[in-house]
Amino acid sequence: MGHREDLLAAAKRCLRERGYARVTARDLVTESGTNLASIGYHFGSKDELLSAALIEMVGDWADSLEAGLLADPAPGGAGEGRRAAGAASADPFVRFEAVWEQVIASYFTSLNDWRDGIEALAQARHSPAVRQRMAEGYEEGREALAPWFHAPGAPPAGPGESRALGGFYLALLTGVMVQHGIDPERAPTAQDLTRALRRIVADFGAAAPPSGAAADAAEAAEAGGADPAR
Repeated sequence: MGHREDLLAAAKRCLRERGYARVTARDLVTESGTNLASIGYHFGSKDELLSAALIEMVGDWADSLEAGLLADPAPGGAGEGRRAAGAASADPFVRFEAVWEQVIASYFTSLNDWRDGIEALAQARHSPAVRQRMAEGYEEGREALAPWFHAPGAPPAGPGESRALGGFYLALLTGVMVQHGIDPERAPTAQDLTRALRRIVADFGAAAPPSGAAADAAEAAEAGGADPAR
């Protein structure tokens, strides 16, 4: 490996062992066997190196989780197979809950990654380069998240709709992980999230606008000022 790859690998190890805020440039040099000039040459600063490593770590976590979500159910339907079976269910609520079970479970095996991500947010306030790197990672997340929560046979989302869905799930994911990082005993479970989603869907369904002929009449009345009841 070259110095750039050595630094990235060292940064990942340091992040896992010490956390974002406690890694020094000297730690990175010692761990990688490189020198301070290499950090500046390849990444610009220690914070930019740590942010690049963090984004790769989150990407590795996402790849691993996605592979689990898309895996075929195990024979007998036990363990991971149960969650994979739920994730493949035609019932969107069952799939939603199954996916969140895996997301939250994976959080506890990648705890430093998420805590480091929260710490990196604070660093981004002071470094445009770090903020830009994190913004790029967030945008990748918006593009990738939507398929996790939708059954394989569901109608495909358009480009704009897919990004909007991904942004929604990213906001939910970030909020859930922050709550688990601060208060894991009382943070929302997959069941809590699904229960809330069912209620939201029910509320929106009760308030849904008229459809079919009633909707056409209302739209025509709005456009022409006529009374739709006539």
